[in-house]
Amino acid sequence: MNPTRHPFRLSILIPVYNEEKTVALLLDKVKQAPFDKEIVVVDDGSTDGTREILEGFDDPFMHVIFHEVNIGKGAALRTAINSASGDILIFQDADL
Repeated sequence: MNPTRHPFRLSILIPVYNEEKTVALLLDKVKQAPFDKEIVVVDDGSTDGTREILEGFDDPFMHVIFHEVNIGKGAALRTAINSASGDILIFQDADL
């Protein structure tokens, strides 16, 4: 499926904490969205295997950032915002 090209770039910001059961499915769905986008995932110190799942994704339009310890959803969103390059930012929770 070819993404629809728009004059803007969308950044999808996804804070993640201990979502090993849903994170792979969520990222597959977000990646399939038919428009130009970047995906910024911030793992906020997960301890349940989420980190290992995220390390397995290889996508040039997805940036994964790891917090070493859990410092909260707000901090994860600030990290994602500061790392985003899009003109429009939206947030997506990792628990579907």
